[in-house]
Amino acid sequence: MGLMTLQEAADYLRVTTKTIYRLLEKHRIPARKIGRQWRFDKVTIDTWLRESSKKRVVSILVVDDDEEICSLFKDALEESGFMVTTVNSSLEGLELVKAQDFSLVFLDLKIPGMDGAELFKRIKEVKPNIPVTIVTGYPDSDLMMRALTCGPLGIMNKPFFGSDILAAVNNYLRLGE
Repeated sequence: MGLMTLQEAADYLRVTTKTIYRLLEKHRIPARKIGRQWRFDKVTIDTWLRESSKKRVVSILVVDDDEEICSLFKDALEESGFMVTTVNSSLEGLELVKAQDFSLVFLDLKIPGMDGAELFKRIKEVKPNIPVTIVTGYPDSDLMMRALTCGPLGIMNKPFFGSDILAAVNNYLRLGE
């Protein structure tokens, strides 16, 4: 039947159980009560994520020198109605952040030229309120530690799938409401 427990739904959506309870209180997440326990249908949750993301125009910037990563972001997000811009250079990414209003930025930590930590720092100088998620295969590196000193950020560890990208974006959107 594919029903998830509250903890399984929280893990699937990559949020805390407290966040799930908050969404339940506001009647903002599809769920059903079986006995005294909340249960969540995965297919219904996936549909809810897609539908809630279509309610607003969300523009996302992806800065990564790996074309496959950029394609994965485009495929995962454009199908759900997001506007996605991808660039392979830190400098180009910084120029776009200066020129446009993005809802969210994903940036590679290890990118030729200006590394992700420095790019994150410069993005925060230009647009301090823009949410940024660092994409990395090196979450414990010195470079990551440098990025963490520049302000709050999300971290997405490689490898990941399209569903992980969609969940990350929807988490930011829910938290930003």
